[in-house]
Amino acid sequence: MIDEIHVTDLALIRDAVLSPDTGLTVLTGETGAGKTALLSACRLLMGDRADSSLVREGQDAAHVEGRLFRDPHDTEGIVVSRRVGADGRSRVKIDGALASVRELAQLVGSQIDLCGQHEHQRLLDPATHVDMVDAWAGAAIAKPLAAYREAFAAARDAARELERVEAAARTQGSRLEEARFALTRIDEVDPGETELEELEEVLPRAEHAEALVGCARDAESAIGDEGGVLDSLNEAIAGLARMGSVDAKLAQFADGLAGAAITIEDIAADLRRYRDDIEFDPAELQQAQERYGELKGLLRQFGPTMDDVLRRREEAHELLALVDDGEARIRRARQERDEAEANLSRCARALMRARNAAAPRFCREVGKQMARLEMGHAELVWDSRELPRDRWTTCGSAACELLYRSGAGMTPRPLRRIASGGELSRVMLASKVVLGQADGVDTLVFDEVDAGVGGSTARSLGLVLADLASTHQVIVVTHLAQVAVMGDTHYVVSKSDDDLPETSLVRVSGQNRVAEIARMLSGDASETSLAHARQMLREAGHLER
Repeated sequence: MIDEIHVTDLALIRDAVLSPDTGLTVLTGETGAGKTALLSACRLLMGDRADSSLVREGQDAAHVEGRLFRDPHDTEGIVVSRRVGADGRSRVKIDGALASVRELAQLVGSQIDLCGQHEHQRLLDPATHVDMVDAWAGAAIAKPLAAYREAFAAARDAARELERVEAAARTQGSRLEEARFALTRIDEVDPGETELEELEEVLPRAEHAEALVGCARDAESAIGDEGGVLDSLNEAIAGLARMGSVDAKLAQFADGLAGAAITIEDIAADLRRYRDDIEFDPAELQQAQERYGELKGLLRQFGPTMDDVLRRREEAHELLALVDDGEARIRRARQERDEAEANLSRCARALMRARNAAAPRFCREVGKQMARLEMGHAELVWDSRELPRDRWTTCGSAACELLYRSGAGMTPRPLRRIASGGELSRVMLASKVVLGQADGVDTLVFDEVDAGVGGSTARSLGLVLADLASTHQVIVVTHLAQVAVMGDTHYVVSKSDDDLPETSLVRVSGQNRVAEIARMLSGDASETSLAHARQMLREAGHLER
C-alpha cells in the first residue's frame, strides 16, 4: 500500500506530495493540468523505463520517492526512490541502498496494478485469463494445478531419461573403447576414496624413518643423559631453593624452574615413545611408494583429483552397462515414460475439469458487476480447447480464454476484437471487484476508467469503485463528479499560467471539495451547481448535513 509519494521536477511538477487513503482516493482537475505526470511518477516507482523527457524544463533531474507498506501489519514500511537525469541515466535506491530497476519492479511493481488506457492491454492476453480464474478459484484449482505440474515435471524427466538411455545404447566406436579402457585401468588400481590422502600423510614419515628416529634419540639423550639439561636444571633449582630462605624472590625462581623441569621430563618421555613407535620396513616402504605412484598415474590420466577419477569410473561403468544391457534398460525407461505420461494425462483432465467448473462461475460474477456498470447484456464466456501433447505447458493442457459477448444473441469473440477501450476498462474493473484480495495486489490505480461514461452509468461506476476500495487501496484519475464524490480522499490537480507552467496538487475537503465537484458538474460555481455538489457529497456520505 502506498503511504506517500513525493515528486520533484517531473514534467510540469516542481514539488508535489500525494498521500492516498487506504480506501478510495480520487484525483481531479482540468485536462492538461498534469494528472498524467503523477501517473508517470507511479510508473517510475514500479520500475518502468526511464525517459529523460520527463525531467522538468531547466532542471538536471527528476526525483520520485515513495513510502510503501507491504502488509497491514507493517509499521516500518520501505522507502524507494528513483532519480531520472536529463541525460537519461536512472538511479534507484531502496531503503537508502543502491538497487537495480529490476529489483524495484519486483518489489513495488508486484504491489501496484496501474489500470490505464494502455495498461489494460494485459486483459487482451489470454494467458492472464487463466491466472485470474485460478486466483479466484483458490484451492479448487491450486491442488489439481500443483498435481499437474508435478506430473508434467516427472513426464519431462522420464522422456529425457529415455533419450539418454537410447543414446547410450547407440554409442559406438572410440567413445565406447575409451570407456572400456578407463574402467579397466581404474579397476586395476582400484583406488580407495581417501587412500591417496592417507599415503600423502604417512609416506614422508616412512621415507625418513631412520632420520626421525635418530633426531628423537639425540634430543632425548641431550635432555635426560648424565650431565644433560635436566641435571643442570635440577642443580640450579637446588641452589636457588637453599638461598630462598635468605631472599624469597630466589624461592620463586626455584618454583618456576621446578615446573619447567616437569615439562621437560614429560617431553623426554614423549620423545622415547615417538622413537619406539616408528617402524622402518624397507619392503613396506617400497610397496607404499609403488602404490602412491599408481594413484598419481590415475590422476594424470583421469584427474586432476581423485574425485574425478572415481566419477570417471562410475560414468564408464554406467555407459558400458547401458550398452551391454541396452534393450532391457530401454524397455524399463519406455515403461516409466508411458506411466508418467498416463499420470500426466489424468492430472491434465482433472485440472481441465476444475477450471471448466470454476471459470463459468467467475464469468457470472463478473457479469453481475458488468450489469452494475450498465453494460447491458454483455458477458464473459469461458472458452477451453485441448491442445496437442507437444503444446502442453506447465500452465495446463488446454488453450483457455475469456471471450466477450456484447449481447445474448451475439457470438462470443476475443476481447481484443470486440470491446472498445471504455468497455475494456469496465471489464477490467468488474474483474478486479470479483477477484477481491485474490489478485495479490495491494494498490490499484485507474487512469480515466470513466472514458466515454456518463449519466446513471457514472454513478454506478463510482459505487463499483467504492466497493473495490473495501479490499484494495484504489487511486482513480477521473473527470466525473459522480465518481469523485465517492472518494474517501480527494486531490485537485491544477496548473499555473506562468511562462513556465507549474502543476500543483492540493488535498481538498469541506467547501473546497464542494467547489471542485461543482466545477466538474457545470464548469462554474453557481449556487445551483454548488447545491447539487453538496447533495451528491451528502448522499455519498462525505459531507455533513
